[in-house]
Amino acid sequence: MFSNFFADPKTLALGAVTGLVFGFLLQKGGVTRYNVIVNQFLFCDFTVLKTMLTAIVVGAIGVYAMLALGMIEGLHVKTAALMMNALGGAIFGVGMVLLGYCPGTAVAAAGQGSRDALVGIAGGLVGAVAYAEAYPWIGKHIEPIANYGKITFPGVAHVTPWVFIVPLAVGAAALFFWLERREHTAPRPA
Repeated sequence: MFSNFFADPKTLALGAVTGLVFGFLLQKGGVTRYNVIVNQFLFCDFTVLKTMLTAIVVGAIGVYAMLALGMIEGLHVKTAALMMNALGGAIFGVGMVLLGYCPGTAVAAAGQGSRDALVGIAGGLVGAVAYAEAYPWIGKHIEPIANYGKITFPGVAHVTPWVFIVPLAVGAAALFFWLERREHTAPRPA
């Protein structure tokens, strides 16, 4: 029953090291603190936005550079199921606002001793089981709505991915510069 449940030990060890590094970086970046996440939603602290945008830009550059250098064979693009993404994003957003953590930051926060994050982790596990049980119905009735298949922006536009990555990186740098100036010139609460 569980013969294919776990990966080989090398893959498990690599996953554990990657997870530890990811959690360490989340904690050092400050996004494991409840007040940082809540203040992002209140537009008072942009640490989460800067962290996520940095991850997106670095990830895009890294993945497409490895693809161009032949280090990886191809991309495993997920389908653009827009209704599923919208509903999943809404559920994710409500959970994040109620808990003050996203799944990754909740696990990292629990690792640093935040007991409130354990409630979110338990809720996420219950939600995963509920989704798995409901998927046959969801896959039949909801997933086909606004499902465009395996597409990407560069594929639709018939251009190199760098046409999107370079402006994204430049835009992120400009946004960071603007946010830093805004945060340093904003009056501090008493």
